[in-house]
Amino acid sequence: MINLPQIKISEELVSSFNDEMTSKLAKRLEEDNYSSPFDALKDWHLLRALAINRPELTCDYIHLLDQEQFDED
Repeated sequence: MINLPQIKISEELVSSFNDEMTSKLAKRLEEDNYSSPFDALKDWHLLRALAINRPELTCDYIHLLDQEQFDED
C-alpha cells in the first residue's frame, strides 16, 4: 500500500500507476476498511487523479468516484 501522508499526488505518482496498482486502490475503496476517513479521502483523491489523467486505468472503477450531476437550484 502507498503511504499517501508522505507522498503528494503528483504527475510522477499518477504516471507510475499500472492496472494492478489501480485495482488494489479500488479494492481498498470498495472494502472501505480505513482507520480514518482521511485515509479513505486520500485514496479517493488518488483515484480521481487517475481518472482525470489516466482514464484507461479507471474505467472499471468510475462508480467509486460518485460523479453524479447535481441540480443546485
